[in-house]
Amino acid sequence: MTPHELVAILDKHERWLSKRAGGVRANLAMIDLQGMHLAGSNLQSAKLSGANMSGCDMNKANLSYSDMFAAHMTKADMSGCNFYRADMRGAHMRGARLKGAILREADLRGGALLDGRSSGTQVLKSDLTGANFDDALLSRANLSGADMSEVSMSGADCQGAIMTGVNLSGANVKNSNLSRADLKGVNLSGANLSGAVLRDCNLAGAILAGAILKNADLLGAKLEGVDLSGADCTGANIARAAENFSLRIQRSLEGHYNWINSNGAAGQRADLQSEDLAHIDLTGVNLSGANLKGIKLVGANISEALLVMSDLSLADLRECNLSNATLDGTNFRGSDLSGARLDGAELGSVDIKGPTGKATGRMWPANLSEAKLIGASLRRTNLRGANLNGADLSFADLTDAILIDANLKDVKLEGARLDGAAMPAHTPDDED
Repeated sequence: MTPHELVAILDKHERWLSKRAGGVRANLAMIDLQGMHLAGSNLQSAKLSGANMSGCDMNKANLSYSDMFAAHMTKADMSGCNFYRADMRGAHMRGARLKGAILREADLRGGALLDGRSSGTQVLKSDLTGANFDDALLSRANLSGADMSEVSMSGADCQGAIMTGVNLSGANVKNSNLSRADLKGVNLSGANLSGAVLRDCNLAGAILAGAILKNADLLGAKLEGVDLSGADCTGANIARAAENFSLRIQRSLEGHYNWINSNGAAGQRADLQSEDLAHIDLTGVNLSGANLKGIKLVGANISEALLVMSDLSLADLRECNLSNATLDGTNFRGSDLSGARLDGAELGSVDIKGPTGKATGRMWPANLSEAKLIGASLRRTNLRGANLNGADLSFADLTDAILIDANLKDVKLEGARLDGAAMPAHTPDDED
């Protein structure tokens, strides 16, 4: 097709859209348009199925409602294009530029094509490998099964998008919004999702090996069958409801709840020793007296919880949120609380009572001996009388913390903030 012929078709299509005399809907199905200049063109509702638009300049063109089934747009410049509700099933956009494009409610699923060489149909997978979707609008788009490996979609808006089974391996998804998106079974291995918003999305069965989730927001995300151990979740907001864990763990938590509320008459004390409950949301729960020795609670949210006299020794509590929790008498001996938040938490002593319920006068202090609290936040934390013998509080924030009567023997405080902290009284023994 010559440029003059294309211009004539575009002119008649414009007339058709405005319902003027001489208007004809553009039918460019199966036409070779390689390298053509279509920037700013209005091809709304045009027929472009199977067209070859590889290398075309389609900057800011209007292709909303168009039929682009199995079209080829390899390395085309579609920056700022409007593909609202376009049928792009089985499209090939390998290496295309779609920066700032509007693909809201577009259909980018694989498409079934009747194979003339046989009695069956051929399924064409949408190939978007290496495409640039930076700042693109993909909300409620259907990308099921598409190959989006190595794409760049930094800052893209994918709210409510259907992306089940999509291959996003090695993709750049930094600061994108994927809230409420269906990402079931998606391959995100090696993908960079730093700062991405994944609130309330479905990530069940997703592959996250080698993925970067630094400072990502996964609050309310469904993570059934997801292995986060190989992902970098530093600073990520990940809250996994107890329902996402095994039935045995759920029953243990339920049994402990009944044990607490019946004063030991029903249920049983939770024994979750060495269990992996990383990123679990246990906000406000009562796990007082539970055996949590060696438990893995990396990135968990246990804020405002009650863990009085619980055993959390040798536990992995890195980046855990324990702010405003009641932890009096709890055993954290040898645990790793690096980067944890304990702002406003109570880590004081428990008054031991005798068989008759009367106070014995004996106090049972919280035990943080040999614990790692490197870079932890302990602003306004009550550590009165706590045992911090040999603990590492390097670069921790102890602003306005209460450390009166605490055992600080051999404590490491290099780089720690102690502004307004109430420290133990200095004694001659401190010189030894």
